[in-house]
Amino acid sequence: MTKQTLIDAKGRFTPGVLDQPVETINYLDYDLRTVMDKPRSRLAKRWRFNQFQFVSAMAPGWVFGMAIVDLKLLGSGFFYLFDFESGQMFEQSFMQPLARHTVIEPFPEHGASRFRKGEVSLAIEPTEGGRKVQVTAPGTIRVDLTLQDTDQPLRLVCPAGYNGWVFTRKSAGLAVDGEVRWGGQAWRCDEQTRASIDWSCGFMRRETAWNWACLAGVAEDGTSIGLNLAAGVNETGMTENALWLDGQCIKLGAARFVFDRYRAGSEWRVTTEDGRVDLAFEPAGVRKERLNAWVLASNFRQFAGTFSGTVIDDAGKKIPVAGLRGLVEDHFARW
Repeated sequence: MTKQTLIDAKGRFTPGVLDQPVETINYLDYDLRTVMDKPRSRLAKRWRFNQFQFVSAMAPGWVFGMAIVDLKLLGSGFFYLFDFESGQMFEQSFMQPLARHTVIEPFPEHGASRFRKGEVSLAIEPTEGGRKVQVTAPGTIRVDLTLQDTDQPLRLVCPAGYNGWVFTRKSAGLAVDGEVRWGGQAWRCDEQTRASIDWSCGFMRRETAWNWACLAGVAEDGTSIGLNLAAGVNETGMTENALWLDGQCIKLGAARFVFDRYRAGSEWRVTTEDGRVDLAFEPAGVRKERLNAWVLASNFRQFAGTFSGTVIDDAGKKIPVAGLRGLVEDHFARW
């Protein structure tokens, strides 16, 4: 039976991994209260609720990422492409006060996300079985990607802070087709290119920090691999950590990230406590941002680079990860 809404008739959610799709995030029905147990108004719920959607495509020669973020006080959209051959990071980032022209529909399975500022337009639209990603911007920038989603995404809702919660729907290792055009250059998807989708929302902690890793590609034996790992968020006995092998979702234990925050080009070590993931990550390019705007703040570093090591399937077989592209992130946020 399909789970239609996240919040029940008593204003509560049931924490844990969700086996069925959630059609609607009915966050206004949640019994949100202050830390002194006073019920929050409907208007306060609207202002406290945050949403974002991030998509990526990873090929042997390049990595593309794009996000649409609605923090109510601020809307933002960014997209970038890192080219491994040239070492160039192409990126653009935009903000809208009070999240003007920023829309993220509260439908994790089939909702659209859109951001617009002037001549710049970002969109993630639902398609039959996946997502359509489109960008238009001055400078002959055009992105047109079609992502084919898995039927086994990871869906998780868990408590956040004293009185909030976070819902996330993630998938990685997805088939993708299309191209990215930037100026006079074009990067096309090929049979080795894979993608990821991250749809998240909730009444999040006022201040939070996390590390994150994502990879998507094809192993030497032809296995499509997708990986999502995080530490510092969604960790009240539950994790958003998962490995996808040819579309099959394997849930993972807690993740550990070992790196030197103040040596930007140094190697990362990424593992899970269950021993299923043992990877090294070599950064090649970085997108970073420091924003300190009164109530909102962000110290953000997202690295594109190369993973090597092993992952282990359900049968206990080690699958080599050699030269697959991906992302890691070190992020502090206040919202």
